[in-house]
Formats: sequence, C-alpha cells, structure tokens
Amino acid sequence: MANKILNILIINFLAVVSCIAQTGGTGTYTFMSSTTSPRLAAMGVDFASFYDDDINLACANPSLINKNMHNDAALSFIDYFSDITMGYASYSRTFEKAGSFAATMQYANYGSFQYADATGETSGTFTANELAAVIGWGRTLTDRWSIGANFKMIYSGLETYNSFGLAVDVAGTYHIAEKNFDMSLIAKNIGAELISYSSERSSLPFEIQFAISQKLEHLPFRWIILLHDMQKWNLRYDDPTDEVTTLDPATGLPIEKTAAAKFGDNLMRHVTIGGEFTIAKIIYLRLGYNYQRQQELKLADLRSAAGFSFGLGLDIYKFEISYSHTVYTMAGAPNYISIKTKISDWIK
Repeated sequence: MANKILNILIINFLAVVSCIAQTGGTGTYTFMSSTTSPRLAAMGVDFASFYDDDINLACANPSLINKNMHNDAALSFIDYFSDITMGYASYSRTFEKAGSFAATMQYANYGSFQYADATGETSGTFTANELAAVIGWGRTLTDRWSIGANFKMIYSGLETYNSFGLAVDVAGTYHIAEKNFDMSLIAKNIGAELISYSSERSSLPFEIQFAISQKLEHLPFRWIILLHDMQKWNLRYDDPTDEVTTLDPATGLPIEKTAAAKFGDNLMRHVTIGGEFTIAKIIYLRLGYNYQRQQELKLADLRSAAGFSFGLGLDIYKFEISYSHTVYTMAGAPNYISIKTKISDWIK
C-alpha cells in the first residue's frame, strides 16, 4: 500500500513538472517566490541548506525544521520598492512523535492605487494585498538525512478581484555534521489556484532548487552555492542587443556571441553564490552575488552593482537581529530586517 501511494505521488509530481514551462511573470502568487529572510537575502538566495537553529529558514526549506527551533519565534519586515512592504511571523514547536513544526503567516502589501478612467479622471483609491498561511513540518530520519514539507493556503486580493489557492513544498537535506557540510533539494509551490480572479486559472510559480553549503574547518566562514529554476534550462530572454557583445574594430560589424558563450551565460543564470563570515560568534557578515539578476538589471552605459547583496547579523542578549540590503536598480533597493528569540528563554 505504501509503495502504491509513493508511486502515485511520483507520477503526479512528474506530471506537474512536465506542465511547467515558465520562470516568472506568467503566473500568480509570485510573492511566494520572494526572499523573505534577511539572512538569505544578504547572500543573494531564497533557499539554503544550513542545518542549524534558524527558524527564519523554515519557510524557505522545511527539511531544516528541527528540534533546536523548539519555541523559537521570528518577525520579519521588508521595505520593498515604492510603498510595497512584505514580511512574516513564524513560530516553531516540536512534538516527540509527530516531529517539528513551524507556523508562518506571510504577507505582501502593494500599497494604494488611484482609480482612473481612460481620460485620466481619478475617483478614489483601492488596495492590493496577498497572504499565505504556511504550516511546515520537518523530521530527522537519521543523523544525516532529514525531510520536510510546507502546506500553504494562499489568498490574493487585488482591488475587487480575489483568488485562493493551495500549494505544497517538498524538500530533503543531507547533513554531515563532522564536516559542517549540507545539501538540500526542494520542489516549491506544487499546487493550483482554486478560486481564480477570472474564468481562467493561472499557474503557480513552481520551481526546483538545489543548494550546497559548507562551513570551513579552520576559518569562521560558510559558503553556499544555489542552483535555481532547475525545471527550465533556458533562462535567457529575447533581447536583440543581448546577442551583441562588441563591435569588430576592423569592420565595425557586431560580433555575435558564440554557442559556448551563450551556453555559459545560460548556465550562470541558474547559479547564485554567497557567504557568511562569523566574528566572535555574535556578529555575522554576509555577502551574495546573483548573476541572473545582474544580467537582467544592469545598465548598458553605466556600471551598476545590480546582483550584489550584503547584510549583517547580531546576537544581542536573547535576540538575533538580521539586516540585509539587495541591489536591483539605481532607482531603489529592498531592505530586510528580522528579529528572532526563543520564547522559553523568557519564562522561568
């Protein structure tokens, strides 16, 4: 019976994967793919394989939910572009037989907008908001293997249009404690829009990601490499200027990229790298680089820091505070901040 159920789950999973052919901008609930943890944002990633006690990673990777997060609570706030704000509140609890759980309420507030007709006449304002209630579960199978899943109930209200959907994340982590080595695989946002904005239902931002990280033995530094959008190879967009790298000085004609250059460019669009440096076990300096973000947001005639991110973490008394800043464009860059504490530390 168990094997039959497992086969059914695998068949359904492969069916979902085979139907997915987009990376972004063509579905709904895209806020579910946004980085919400300042720690992850500082390193340029939205998925990690750090097997520690950080509850801020629970939503990103449920297979990291473990008993060390018991009674932990966290709040996060993101000052996004313009008057858009995002954030979440999380709490974790472990039960001896059932495993470890993390409950998270995630939101995105897009601010207020003015009604306007075709002539430009305005008449009041409206708002747009999205919410997700996430129940995460994690269980340690052996001293090296752990699994987890997130169950998501998603609501979106854009003016008078409403949508409701369900989704799950399924993840697994391999952890070698003696080498401080971790790697994780996740299938995110497997689900459907049950109540749509209109008669036509939209797809969810499904994605497969793989992360590998290690904390160095003789240096207080942890590195991470993330492979994202593994369900789709081609992440390059059709831009006529993207095919031209420079002009031939002899003929003045454009020099097109070779097949190898295009392959390398596409490969790197799947890769994000980051690092975390620990000072005296209470200060954390973080840095990340996202190649795809830089290629899509860079300026042709002006050097830009698009694609880079950095942040700081502090352990103060009974709190862990994290801040990060990610560079998108010269017009603006999001700021992330979170605070974490263990509730039992405050109760005698």
